[in-house]
Amino acid sequence: MTDHTRKYIRGGLAGALALAALPLAAAGARAADYDVGSIHITQPWARATPKGASAGAGYLTVTNNGTAADRLTCAGSDAAAQCQIHTMTMENGVMKMRPVEGGLEIKPGETVTLRPGSDHVMFVNLKHPFETGNAVEATLQFEKAGTVKVELPVVAIGAAAPGATTGGGSMMQGGGMMQSTKH
Repeated sequence: MTDHTRKYIRGGLAGALALAALPLAAAGARAADYDVGSIHITQPWARATPKGASAGAGYLTVTNNGTAADRLTCAGSDAAAQCQIHTMTMENGVMKMRPVEGGLEIKPGETVTLRPGSDHVMFVNLKHPFETGNAVEATLQFEKAGTVKVELPVVAIGAAAPGATTGGGSMMQGGGMMQSTKH
């Protein structure tokens, strides 16, 4: 192989990789971190919805840096009539989704990731579809820390979290229940 051929292949591969990374970089770049009281929120995102969908889902990671437990609820959204925190469980081989009564507890020192196939923010009675490249605004309410408005960048239908290396499938996929870790 000649030097010219090697440079051509290297340049083509570099260009292709750069173009492939643009959507992920754009989604990741728009995602911001948020703080309210002792609560730290990272990696907010939502999936695009098909036209005519009445519901959508959002995901994020919440860390409680405080010394007392706090509870997360969704107080509202510009994109839907209702915004709720939902949980998913398996009962007799059937996946069931329900609102979390009284809010999702975040224990002191705990990090909870809301993700596909597990706990998530549920947007009910959408006012418009979630479109890739846009963002959805939600007001999250914490029992002790207070409220915070977050923007969830919208990624493609079926996408994994922004920056993840594998696809995600439907909201029902993702395996396992709430991911919870102490830090």
